[in-house]
Amino acid sequence: LDSKHRTTPSSGIEVPDSAINPVLFPMQRDVTRWALRKGRSAVFLDTGLGKTLVQCEWARLIGGRSLIVAPLSVARQTVVIARSLLGMDVHYTRSGDDLSTEINITNYEMVEHFDPAEFRSAVLDESSILKGISSKTKAVLIEMFAQTPYRLCCTATPAPNDITEIANHAEFLGVMT
Repeated sequence: LDSKHRTTPSSGIEVPDSAINPVLFPMQRDVTRWALRKGRSAVFLDTGLGKTLVQCEWARLIGGRSLIVAPLSVARQTVVIARSLLGMDVHYTRSGDDLSTEINITNYEMVEHFDPAEFRSAVLDESSILKGISSKTKAVLIEMFAQTPYRLCCTATPAPNDITEIANHAEFLGVMT
């Protein structure tokens, strides 16, 4: 079994607790710090535990230009939450023509309009969209962001016993094909 054990080395950054927005609860700060240290990770937090806060802080602290990809209604909600709770600007965009220098968000239906080389990091909100083995969206996301140095998947509804979904997350994150 030891020969089958696979560990992916951390490729992210270390940040002190003081660098993380104090609005986050201690558990959210711990998750954010862990995800930053890993560089490419999945955050499976149940509904109401602060995935939006974690992903926005992660994108801010990882630095460079970020693209968050989310369902349409969630994208608009993220902009409001980021502004009201974190005092952070998250720019909603439907194309790669009007990008902000920092955090941008779009919906899954529009992601093909973006050049992944423009982004240092990518976040999939509601990443359970990766679930389908033959899904066109899954294939596009995996291919598009394969060279993006920092990647984060966030969902409240992972299927922990669904090997396909876990494997698709691992492939998107560059852990294994």
